[in-house]
Amino acid sequence: MGVIPQPRSGPRTSRRALGPLAIALAAVLLLPAAAGGHAGHGLKGVKVDPKGAVGLKSIGRFNHPTYVAGHPTSPAVLVVEKFGKVRVVRKGKKRKRPFLNIKSLVSATRLDERGLLSIAFAPDYASSGLVYAFYTERGGDLVVAEFKRGGSDLDADEGSQRILLDIPHPASNHNGGQLQFGPDGHLYVSTGDGGGAGDPDDSAQDTDSLLGKILRIDPRPSATQPYSIPPDNPFAAGGGKPEIYSLGLRNPYRFSFDTVSSGEPRIVIADVGQFRFEEIDYETLAGARGANFGWNDFEGFSPFGGANSPPPAADEKPILAYRTSSKSCSVIGGYVGRGASPGPVSDRYLYGDFCNGKLRTLVPDLDRARKVRSLGVTVPALTSFGETQNGTLYATSLNGPVYRLTRKR
Repeated sequence: MGVIPQPRSGPRTSRRALGPLAIALAAVLLLPAAAGGHAGHGLKGVKVDPKGAVGLKSIGRFNHPTYVAGHPTSPAVLVVEKFGKVRVVRKGKKRKRPFLNIKSLVSATRLDERGLLSIAFAPDYASSGLVYAFYTERGGDLVVAEFKRGGSDLDADEGSQRILLDIPHPASNHNGGQLQFGPDGHLYVSTGDGGGAGDPDDSAQDTDSLLGKILRIDPRPSATQPYSIPPDNPFAAGGGKPEIYSLGLRNPYRFSFDTVSSGEPRIVIADVGQFRFEEIDYETLAGARGANFGWNDFEGFSPFGGANSPPPAADEKPILAYRTSSKSCSVIGGYVGRGASPGPVSDRYLYGDFCNGKLRTLVPDLDRARKVRSLGVTVPALTSFGETQNGTLYATSLNGPVYRLTRKR
């Protein structure tokens, strides 16, 4: 896999114009059954090393799953499908009626990265009944929308949509796609740089663009717009778009928060590279405020020659980069294990790669990654991970199956 853990004092470099889902989508469509293309509900096509650290249990087969979320007031698990539906799995069975169906709003084809990419429940969902979705709309814009509880906790009202963000996006790739409420109660949003090799518009470094960023908003409306700006956002008082929290990212398709480590909460960002390196960034949440993660001046630890602006004076270096190849092409970020996560993942960051599907873990430190290990599990066409409130972890395959990580017996 060519893992290159380096200290942040090192420099960084470059990868391809495609991102996590489009890179090998055409190849995925041609995968034989043995590779998971028609694996049914079992583990056919999935490689589980008998000597590996964890096991997998299928919870069902879905239509191009892209994310998994735990329901905050029910033991149900929700599976996000690329084409606009959120499915309910309860007591081991997939319910026929979806939790949310916004297929008519979503732009997605089998051969691009667009679609319904994640959801996030409000921290006060039990009382507010609010849930948020990140999707690409029919014209290609990135949309973050709020929906209200429907007739029950396991139903959202599609007609209640309230659009918070509608971000123009010039290409079908590099959409970002993650929503996550932080430990501070604010909603964090990841956006890609807009597509195109080398970020030709320099969007990731442009503080007047919402592309190539981690955004942070309060979903409650203000007097003038459908959301509010936290007053401690780095550009809340000017100098850039007030929604920006971090910048200099190529395609941060997945990020999460680490609440296991001692001290203040941290953010982990898996940023998809272009031609040479995939990277994982790790910073305290306070340290990520206004942080510049380097793209398109750097990719991984190496300078990238396509930048249109001077390199940032003090950009954040990744804690780990690994080489891009035909077998490792798009980093897929996960979570730092806690609670009910299997022992080998406890207090370790779980991640993988779309093209090789190998699940790995590392111990994240602020200066570098330590103890990078394989879990001995391969999920073909790995698209995402998910975590429920008790720490149970899931992995999704674009081929259809969704798996729960289990302890080895």
